[in-house]
Amino acid sequence: MQDFLQQTLSGVPPQQKEGSNEHLRWQWHNEGLLSLTPHTATQQALVLSAGIHGNETAPVEILNLLMTPLLKGEKPLAVRLLVILGNPAALRSGKRYQQYDINRLFGGRWQQVADVPEAQRVLQLEQELENFWRACLDHEVRWHLDLHTAIRGSYHARFGVMPLNPNPWPEEFMHWLAAAELEALVFHRSPGGTFTHYSCEHHDAASCTLELGKALPFGENDLSQFAGVQQALAALLYGETLPDVRERPRHYRVAQQITRHGEKFVLHMGPETLNFTAFPQGTLLAEEGDTRYYVQQAREFVLFPNPHVAPGLRAGLMLVEENEQTQALAL
Repeated sequence: MQDFLQQTLSGVPPQQKEGSNEHLRWQWHNEGLLSLTPHTATQQALVLSAGIHGNETAPVEILNLLMTPLLKGEKPLAVRLLVILGNPAALRSGKRYQQYDINRLFGGRWQQVADVPEAQRVLQLEQELENFWRACLDHEVRWHLDLHTAIRGSYHARFGVMPLNPNPWPEEFMHWLAAAELEALVFHRSPGGTFTHYSCEHHDAASCTLELGKALPFGENDLSQFAGVQQALAALLYGETLPDVRERPRHYRVAQQITRHGEKFVLHMGPETLNFTAFPQGTLLAEEGDTRYYVQQAREFVLFPNPHVAPGLRAGLMLVEENEQTQALAL
């Protein structure tokens, strides 16, 4: 097998489910699930995922470009690697999801919804991570990078979302994120049902959701926008030199969450509102019945505004930018 993406999109498992070349051995675990193990000893175990949302194609294309030389034996592998295309059915349909947004169902939250294929897929992904991390040696460093694109355009074309983590973030991990040319990092202050929160909370992995541009169909992505991310990933996978850090990302923290509960919900932002748009204190952001959401700080920035989410889900996050002193404490 030399094209992981096409094999996954075909919906048919490969005739040969495991193999090796001069650098590594690979194993197809299930649809969109592939592990690669180098022949030489390594100090790092990496989960690299994309396609959790089926309409977010740029990260999937980037991932496949990185995987192909490994499977062809053209590049060495410097980490023990689990590669995941999260929602193959949604990828084939070009839709964000079929029935449920699986990036809200991790950490056992899949048990709270109907027994549909997407809930079953989350359980399968949790089990795959459990098996992968269980095979870790004590000295192995655990990272999880989950590649996404945003529904809307953004003032920061490339940014990362960091899950709640009671422990300091590893310095090497933060350096890698800066070298990948992320323009901003957003730090959660509460738990969530995302893939990266699950890997951080349950498996002590340094994890980040990387948001790379705007969601577009296969073949319509300008991958040159993400050359820095691709180069940093190549350095991580192949053991090559990491690019120099040109500029440190700006840091934001989540100040409040806007939640849609029912049909009366109104978000006072148009479809043209970009991620990281700033609003002054007192601005009415959304309302639903007697509930109203206002900007509480002197200035807050919106992230992921979406009035069409299912009831009970996040319709937007409001952020505040952290100063240098607060950033140092967060690190």
